[in-house]
Amino acid sequence: MYKHILVAIDGSETAQHALKAAIRLAKVQQSELLVVHVINEISMSLPEGGYVPDVQEAFRESGREILRQAESDARKAGVTAETILLEIDKFGQNAADMIVAEAENRGADLIVIGSHGRRGIRRLLLGSIAESVMRLASRPVLLIRGE
Repeated sequence: MYKHILVAIDGSETAQHALKAAIRLAKVQQSELLVVHVINEISMSLPEGGYVPDVQEAFRESGREILRQAESDARKAGVTAETILLEIDKFGQNAADMIVAEAENRGADLIVIGSHGRRGIRRLLLGSIAESVMRLASRPVLLIRGE
């Protein structure tokens, strides 16, 4: 039985499928749900080490809106959800590491994440956060494929 479920979302349709699956599972198992969204501040850095404040804040606000909607979806289903916006702010950090670390820190029994199912050169170029989470996690990972 999973009492603490972490679901990672990015605003995509695939992540929405993962969120719905996590909500259904949390409802059936009477679990607590933690919804996380990761933004990458480093990608918004200028070469001189400065930031583009308007873009940075736009990404934060977009992330907060994604989390607000997820919390609303969970509440409508009768599931209590906590949300957290994670920010990559150091070189060498990546989304998968942050998701796994948050699951460890919060004592999650299960990580739910969507996968776009990329193959070939697209997978090589774009990488797979879901695949990295599966490799790094010390707890079960439920992978939800996009439709």
